[in-house]
Amino acid sequence: MTAGVYTTPNERVISGALALAMHLLFLVFLIVGVHWQKREPQPVVVDLWNDLPPLPAPKPPPAPEAKPAPAPPPPAPKVEVKPAPNVEPKVEPRVAPKPVPDPEIALKEKQEKERKAREQALAEKKKREQALAEKKRREAKALAEKKRQEERTRLAALKAQQAKEAEARRLAREQEAALRKLAAAQASAQAKLIDEYKRRIADKIKRFIVAPPNLQGNPEVEFAVTVLPGGEVLEVKTRRSSTVAAWDSAVERAIRRAQPLPLPPDPALMRDFRELNLKFRPKE
Repeated sequence: MTAGVYTTPNERVISGALALAMHLLFLVFLIVGVHWQKREPQPVVVDLWNDLPPLPAPKPPPAPEAKPAPAPPPPAPKVEVKPAPNVEPKVEPRVAPKPVPDPEIALKEKQEKERKAREQALAEKKKREQALAEKKRREAKALAEKKRQEERTRLAALKAQQAKEAEARRLAREQEAALRKLAAAQASAQAKLIDEYKRRIADKIKRFIVAPPNLQGNPEVEFAVTVLPGGEVLEVKTRRSSTVAAWDSAVERAIRRAQPLPLPPDPALMRDFRELNLKFRPKE
């Protein structure tokens, strides 16, 4: 590889000026040389040391015709010297010789790299463990919060269910009490109605009793009377005699003559009039 000659801008300017001066000097030499060659040679006088008689002196040569001086050469054109472009020199990179590795230094560098690699591995492992622990902590926290929320929801639902059941029990108790009260009222009303119609039946039968003459005392006779829904008497049985046959017969005849017996209009009360136990005394 041949190395190029590098010149600075100042050196190039000086070189250009020197070249221009050499050209001008060469041009002056040419002009002077031509003028010198055109001049006629001067005669040469030689003294002869012979014994010859002296020759007459030769006529002097005519003076050379004066010629006009040559015109001065035109001035050399002014050459504008342009500055050379500033070209950064191409610096070839210096290739430093490869240093001979020192085994001890190489070993230390290897050990240092291994140490740093171990430290980096440990740091990354610790970072992963911390991230895993943080993830588990967040998951445990979320799970605990979920369980707490589920427990709150369960307790709220249980409380609502208990309140609902308590309200249902309260309403049931109130309804049951109302039903009992109503049933008691109805039972009382029915009992009064039953007593009223039994009194009416007894009064009607009494109107048909013809007591026997010379009846002494106030004997009581009891009959079991089977009554049909229309008030007809189906059967009359003596449950307990008064021991006065004439009184017993007079009451039985009155029962049969009083039919149809007066009954309440509610068919539901007929069960209380299907079998009647009727007691009669002559002085009642």
